[in-house]
Amino acid sequence: MKQSPINIRNRRATFDYELLETFTAGIVLTGTEIKSIRLGKASLVDTYCVFERSELWVRNMYIAEYFYGTYSNHAARRDRKLLLNKNELRKLSRMTKETGFTIVPVRLFINQKGLAKLVIAVAKGKKAYDKRQSLQEKEDKRSMDRMFKR
Repeated sequence: MKQSPINIRNRRATFDYELLETFTAGIVLTGTEIKSIRLGKASLVDTYCVFERSELWVRNMYIAEYFYGTYSNHAARRDRKLLLNKNELRKLSRMTKETGFTIVPVRLFINQKGLAKLVIAVAKGKKAYDKRQSLQEKEDKRSMDRMFKR
């Protein structure tokens, strides 16, 4: 099957958080929202997930208004419901009840059936020295790649 070119990442999440476990969730969208995502006009910057009445919602996710949308166009930063099964929701709820853990969206993509999916992860915040260590490892990897390419 052909891979969809839509692959929107939250690069800041891997820098700010240590990702412990990932889940793939569906998203409840309107017609104009899925059209904007297919055009690649979405962002996961400053996005987070929260439980409300045993349902998981993604907040502050930016999906640009559809250019050809009329009066029925969507709001760019509205809350969107995530679709997971009950066992996954229970597990996520249990993990986030512990202090220091949160749910962050990592990647937004369109699967083979044409449905928008959001990869979310249970994450623990990194300290400043962990971030410096991550940057140092990234820089070391770059320098090693440069040395071996010559």
